[in-house]
Formats: sequence, C-alpha cells, structure tokens
Amino acid sequence: MSPTPHPSRRGLIAGASGLGLAAALPTWASANSPASAAPTGADASAAGVRPLADFTNPVLWQDFADIDVIRVDDTFYYSASTMHYSPGAPILRSWNLVDWEFAGHSVPRLDFGAKYDLDGGRAYVDGIWASTLNHRASEGRFYWLGQTDFSRTHVCTATDVEATWQRIATIPRAYYDAGLLFDGDTPYVAYGNTQISVAQLSDDLTSEVRDEQVFSTPPSIGTLEGARFYKINGSYYIFLTRPANGQYILKSASPFGPYELRELLLDLPGPIRGGGVPHQGGLVDTPGGDWYYLAFIDAYPGGRVPALAPISWTGDGWPELQLVDGAWGASYPEPDVPAPPRETRPMTGLDTFDGTALAPHWEWNHNPDTSRFSVDDGLTLATATVTDDLYGARNTLTRRIQGPTSTATIDIDHSALTDGDRAGLALLRDSSACIGLVREGGSTRLAMVDGITMDSDWNTVSTGTERATAEVSGTRIWLRAQADISPGAGRQAHFSYSTDGSSFTPLGPGFTLKNEWQFFMGYRFAIFHYATQALGGSVQVASFDLTAP
Repeated sequence: MSPTPHPSRRGLIAGASGLGLAAALPTWASANSPASAAPTGADASAAGVRPLADFTNPVLWQDFADIDVIRVDDTFYYSASTMHYSPGAPILRSWNLVDWEFAGHSVPRLDFGAKYDLDGGRAYVDGIWASTLNHRASEGRFYWLGQTDFSRTHVCTATDVEATWQRIATIPRAYYDAGLLFDGDTPYVAYGNTQISVAQLSDDLTSEVRDEQVFSTPPSIGTLEGARFYKINGSYYIFLTRPANGQYILKSASPFGPYELRELLLDLPGPIRGGGVPHQGGLVDTPGGDWYYLAFIDAYPGGRVPALAPISWTGDGWPELQLVDGAWGASYPEPDVPAPPRETRPMTGLDTFDGTALAPHWEWNHNPDTSRFSVDDGLTLATATVTDDLYGARNTLTRRIQGPTSTATIDIDHSALTDGDRAGLALLRDSSACIGLVREGGSTRLAMVDGITMDSDWNTVSTGTERATAEVSGTRIWLRAQADISPGAGRQAHFSYSTDGSSFTPLGPGFTLKNEWQFFMGYRFAIFHYATQALGGSVQVASFDLTAP
C-alpha cells in the first residue's frame, strides 16, 4: 500500500493523488548507468581501477531533512533544516557522499525575534526549514538563503564553512522552499508551493531584480514544493518534491521557462523497513562526472534521514534514478572519488567539551542565554529560566539520536544545585520524558518523568508525571537514555543511572516515543537545567557519550 502523502507544510495546500507522468524507471542494470559499465572485482584489478566497496542506506541515520547538497572541488557539503534549534542550518562535509561529519552552521543565531529566545513566546516548528546552500566560485564564497515566518528571506555568507557566518541581507518577501543557483555569477532562486516561480537577485544577493511564475502544478499531482535549482549542460532544472511520496523535475532552456515536467519517482519503496519514500533532496556530481541523488526518508520517531542513489541521464537530458529490483537500493557501489585528505570525524562518540566552545554537533532548543553557560574542558549550565516547563526552559542543549538505536550517557556534578532546580537528560520532542535531579528542601533525589506533552499548536499541555524516584548519594552521577528510533509505532526509550559510571540501574518504565510526523523534527537527546524557584544554581557536565551498536 502506498503511504498517504503529507499535506504541504503547515497544511497550506492539501496534497492530492498523483498520476505518473514519465516512462518507467530504469533498473540498476540499466545500460545508462555509469556504474553498470565500470569493471569490478578481478576485472577492475586487471584494468588498474580501484575496486569499490558497497555503501548501505541510509548513509547517515540521523535527522537531517530538506537536503541541499553541493560539491566544491573534491569536497561535498550538505545543508539541512533545524526549525527552532540554534545555531541553525547545519553544514555537513564529506569527501565521498557516504561518510559525513559536522563542519559548522550557516545561521549562528536565530536572530528573527523574541520568540526565538523563548521570550514572551516560543518558536517551535518555526525557524529554519527548506533553505538552500550554494557556492560562488568566482569569489570563493558560500551563500545560504532561507525564509522565516512566511514573511522574510535572509541571506548569510562565509568564505569558510567552519567560520562564523554573517547575515548580509533580509529581503522583505518569503522565498518558500528556495533553491539557489549561480548561473555564472548571476544568482537565481526557484521557489514556491504548487505555483513555482524564479527570482533573479542582485549580484550581491541583497535585493530582487526580477520575479516570474514559471510553472503551475497540474491538479492531477496536487502539491509540488522543495525546489532545488541547477544548470547542467546548458539546461535549467528545478527539482521538486510531492510531499511525501514523489519527486518531479522541470527542465527548460531558460531560467524563466517554459518548463517541461517529468516524474523521477512516485511511491517508490525505500531502503528502510517501515520508512517512507525517499524524496526532497538534491542532485550532485562527483569530480569524475558521476551523478547522485541524496534524498531524505521519513523515519519517525527518529526524523528524516538521508539516502543516496546513483543517477544516469537519458539521451535527451533527463535524470533517471538507478533502482535495485524496482526499489531504492539498500546498497550501491560507493562513489568513485579521490582519496580524502583525512579520516571523516565520527557522528558518535565521547565529547568531553574540550576547549572553550561547543562542537558543531550541538544545537540549543531556541537561542541560548550565552551568559548562563560556559565551556572550559567541561560544560557548565547555570539556570537561565524560572519555570516548571521543560519546553519553556532556555539553555537546553540537544544532540541528534543515532539510529536505529543508540545510547546517550552524561557525567554530571550536581553539587551546586539550589532548591527548586531540575537538571538531567531528556528525550525531547512534542511528547517528552527525562531522567533528572530534583533539588527540594535542601536535599536531592533522582526522578524519571514522562508525559511532558504539547498540543498541535505546540503549547504545553502537561509538564509531566514522576513515574519513579531514587535516592542520591554523593555529588556526581551518570545519567543514561537508550532510544530505539527505528520507524514505526511503539518504539521505546529507557532511562538508567549510575554512581560509578560502570554499573547502571534502570529507573522508571519504558517511554513510548511518538512517531507522528507533524512536529517535523525527530527525537533528540537533551541536557537540561532550569529553576522552578529562583536562578543561581548550576551543574557541571564532564562528558556526553553517544554510542550505537
């Protein structure tokens, strides 16, 4: 059975049933496939070609949705949505499209209004989504562009993805689900929902020069959005998604059309059992001229995770997805690329908060109060909010969960807690649970809490219920959360604690993770500390260890 398509984001336009518009897709053995003609095994050795191993999809089992992927020389970069998390728009780096590492963020702070500071409001499911990343070779500069709150589009730039990016413009209109193209030095943006438009920007990307609607989606398809814009061999292509089960392509000889339409995939079986159809991603080529499509798969409760597949081209210039037995392959030969300059940094492992700044794999729930935390070979969190609501607490620090199962462990010193403080480790989403320290009446205990929930407008409806407690001895404790985020209903997380970092004791019942998609972001591990009475307390986190089998 085909999955039910999601309505367009925020339900602006309902998705409708789609009809296939293109010829049948090729199989992996297609004669158009560059990989099918390449020698392998003994033949490869005889030909002097490096034999390629196979990679497995998803290439990265973490929540990185609304993919934009580019190549600069021998290096690939990947931008993704972060909604209300700060810093926003993470940039991943790879040298082979399979192994990815964190490099930085395009939006250092969600400087879009007080609600992004949890000041008089909240920005859950607002913020950074379906934005775009590109590189202008003539000036050696990266550009990020994205709209917020359906009202404004922001442009940020840097010459080094690891540097602090600068915002250079706010254009007073929203380029919905934008895709940025540099045609030579001329910047264009493809954008829109159902009605697809192209805007030409000024050379410095600070204003609009021209804007035209170039395509209207046929009623038989319903909704198209998630634009990515390319110029390949003299033709212009706009890559569009049909949420959440299809991918279509527009092709023209001019950026302003007219455009022809073809279907790339519809209701295609994906490589994750229980997951959705791969869609809403981007095209990228290797230095050797091979092409790939990097898409995301709905895989809740964990979120939307990336899968990679090779692309071939028809004689008349249309991309075709290479399939395995009629489906997106669970594995393919790895891309044939130059040797990397070094090993890729792992997405899991031990973080001891070395130095004086957080590593780029960390993102805060909304903007942090920077005066209330410090990094100095360890993380110190001072209370930044007086509240009884985890969703209203500032300076909650989050980390994506590694799928399909993984475990997070924090080593925490709680000697500086003050009465009313709450600190610990959570599974954070619109239905949350945690294990944490409760300081009351001059003493500290441990509690497992679940039932921390939001309604469909992201307002808190319950601050949770204690399900189990335990006495605490000493001032140092290890808190652990283990989560199963393989797609489907009924997946659970479990909490435990240790007084020696070695032997762990379970606390509380299993917590059933919510797997509906409407919050968009998947579950995250989260380190929290907030006050219910008065500011003044603090905790020190010596380490965070993310492990996966």
